[in-house]
Amino acid sequence: MAQPETDAATGKPTTGHEWDGIKELSTPLPKWWLYVLYATIIWSVVWWVLYPSWPGITGYFGGLLGYDQREALRAQVAEAGAARAVQLDRLAGASLGEIVADPELMNVAFSGGEAAFADNCAPCHGLGGAGQGFYPTLADDAWLWGGTLDGIHHTILYGVRSGHADARFNEMPAFGLLGMLSREEIDDLAEYVLFLAGEDHDAIAVERGGVLFADQCAVCHGEDGAGIEELGAPDLTDQIWLYGGIKRAIVQQIHAPKHGVMPAWTGRLDPVTIKSLAVYVHALGGGQ
Repeated sequence: MAQPETDAATGKPTTGHEWDGIKELSTPLPKWWLYVLYATIIWSVVWWVLYPSWPGITGYFGGLLGYDQREALRAQVAEAGAARAVQLDRLAGASLGEIVADPELMNVAFSGGEAAFADNCAPCHGLGGAGQGFYPTLADDAWLWGGTLDGIHHTILYGVRSGHADARFNEMPAFGLLGMLSREEIDDLAEYVLFLAGEDHDAIAVERGGVLFADQCAVCHGEDGAGIEELGAPDLTDQIWLYGGIKRAIVQQIHAPKHGVMPAWTGRLDPVTIKSLAVYVHALGGGQ
């Protein structure tokens, strides 16, 4: 190894290392940088001693200050719970109408409902109740089972086809699958539904489909096809479709209909949270 010497070009000493004629200069780090490094090392040692750090066989070193982040979080949660306890008690004792009429209670219920909706309902209904796939939007004014506060509250409590004794329940017959209607009759019915919705249709088929609709469908959807909320039968005139509004989708729904299921949230969420959810959904923009 070559001995250290002074570099002629820079005047700085070399380390004595040389590779292919390239000499390595001896350029120490600035002292201020070294002092900062030493200070951080000292600070880290102090931090290790004051706060929980080193793991052990049966536990860990708790630190001289005895600080426990879990206990601090528990204390913060308890403090927040105590602060909300009065408002939650008021929510528990108030009717839905009283909550909406009280700005303070409404604000508490809306905030709680928004959080509960994001955790429990948004995976199906989308954020803000915008709807997605075969899950209905909750932000418009088209409701299968009614959009009043009490109606929404009942639906959240007991669900739709959930198996609960008080669940919303009604099912459209599988007219084709059960052999109740022929393919031609189903096709005529689909044309009539398109007519009700103001879509392009076959006028001759509509005449035949109208008779079939009066015999088979009006009992649930109404004579004018505007739906009956008490039965959960959708409005066929508003061009809002859950399973598709093109003829092929309508034919499929008549032949072998899809039936959505919503779980019953009673027993899964506490009564105050369910009230808050009802208030939040009602306030999304489409509540009746």
